[in-house]
Amino acid sequence: MKVIGLTGGIACGKSTVSRMLADLGAAVIDADMVAREIMKKGTPVWQRIKETFGDQYLLPDGEIDRKKLGELVFANPEALKKLNSITHPAIQHQVLSEIDRLKSRGGYKAVVVDAALLIEAGWCDMVDEVWLVVADRETQIERLMKRNGLTRQQALNRINSQMDQDIKRRYADRIIDNSHGLEHTRKQVEQLWAEL
Repeated sequence: MKVIGLTGGIACGKSTVSRMLADLGAAVIDADMVAREIMKKGTPVWQRIKETFGDQYLLPDGEIDRKKLGELVFANPEALKKLNSITHPAIQHQVLSEIDRLKSRGGYKAVVVDAALLIEAGWCDMVDEVWLVVADRETQIERLMKRNGLTRQQALNRINSQMDQDIKRRYADRIIDNSHGLEHTRKQVEQLWAEL
C-alpha cells in the first residue's frame, strides 16, 4: 500500500484533488481535520494555544477562534512559528497512527495524507511519494478572495506566509496543475492513479 503525501499552496485545489483520489478508492487522512480534533477545547494542544496566545483567541464557548488566530498568524511569521511548534508534533503523531491503522486493515491501493504543510513540517519521510497541486498565483488569489471572503491583501498575506510553489516543486515526485478547470485536473489525477 503506497502512502502519498498530497500537498499544495492555499487555494491551489488540493482538497479537490483529495476528493478525486477518494472517489478512485484511496483512503484519505485530512491533516486539517486532524488539526481541528487536536485543538478542541480541553485537549493538551488547546491548553498550550490558550497559554501561548491568550483568552482573546477563544470563542464564547471556549473553543479556539480559528478565524481570529488565523488573522494573527498569517500576518505575523513569529506567531505562525509558535502555533506550528505546538500543533505540528501532535498532528504528525495522529497521522502516523492513522496510517498504521489503515495499513493493518488493508484493502486500499493507497493512503493519501492531505496536508498543506507536508513539506514545511518536514513530513516527506512519512510518505512514499509527494504529489504537489499547483495553480498560478492569480488563480490562487481569486479563489481565496471568493472562497474566504478576503481582501486581495489578506489573500496575499496567506499565500505569502507559505513556502513558494517553486521551492515545493523540488520536493515533488508528481505535479498536478489545477489552473485549467476540473476536467484537466481529473485527467491528470486519473493518469497518476493508473500509474500507481
